[in-house]
Amino acid sequence: MSVDIPRARQTHRVLEPIHTLVYFVPEGGERYAALGVKGGMRGYFASRSAAFGVVPAEVVVATFYNFCPELVAKAIPSVWDVTTPGQVLAARLDTVDAALRRLLGEAVDSQEMAEAAALARTAAEAADVVGRPLFAAHAALPWPQPPHLALWHAATLLREHRGDGHNAALVAHGIGGTEAHVLLALSLGMRAEEFGRIHHLPKAQLAAVVDGLRDRGLVDAAGGFTDAGRATRERIEALTDELAAPPYEVLSADELDELVAGLEPIAAAVSAAGD
Repeated sequence: MSVDIPRARQTHRVLEPIHTLVYFVPEGGERYAALGVKGGMRGYFASRSAAFGVVPAEVVVATFYNFCPELVAKAIPSVWDVTTPGQVLAARLDTVDAALRRLLGEAVDSQEMAEAAALARTAAEAADVVGRPLFAAHAALPWPQPPHLALWHAATLLREHRGDGHNAALVAHGIGGTEAHVLLALSLGMRAEEFGRIHHLPKAQLAAVVDGLRDRGLVDAAGGFTDAGRATRERIEALTDELAAPPYEVLSADELDELVAGLEPIAAAVSAAGD
């Protein structure tokens, strides 16, 4: 079947909160701290990059794409002086298990959970690793057995697969990591300096990034989108959708509908807890 691209994006939107909960729930900080991983973003960088094994900061900068290199270097590779990638991966799964059981209760053992996990796994296993380094690293990990953990792993794989494609789209359009965050901020109706992911950057550094986008005709004098900037952002998102769509082609239209319907209440419960 030929997947309708907006439908593939809709699937991403219900998978995304299921994956990203691991970075925000209190269970994560507790488990990483028990391993000696404390402070700032160290747990985030360690847990998301652990599938690579011990690698230099440059690998994480390249594959995560839009984080300040100096921020990454505060965690990688020094975090591996106190723990191992295997220990962090185990703590990450334990975090997800505890958090989903707390947030969803008996639903983690439901038939609906098992069915959603099976469909999501089918899509994730259909994805190609070529040109997808972060996806490939996580795809090489063993599948966890309980359905709620299998669903989270599938959500992680599909999210990282999409993210690798998004990075390729940004590179193709000449948009750097911090520039990508500026364009995202503008698409959300925020000025760059108001956006939580980059507001911590030195004012001069952020101003230089915005000036560079202005010189390219993507940002106007007031710091908002130009028509060209908005069009560039839309082209990047459309290409990201196109590159993310193939894994879902293994599912029929009815199965894709079933997957989205099964994920919606799970994503809603996770999102509500985050709010």
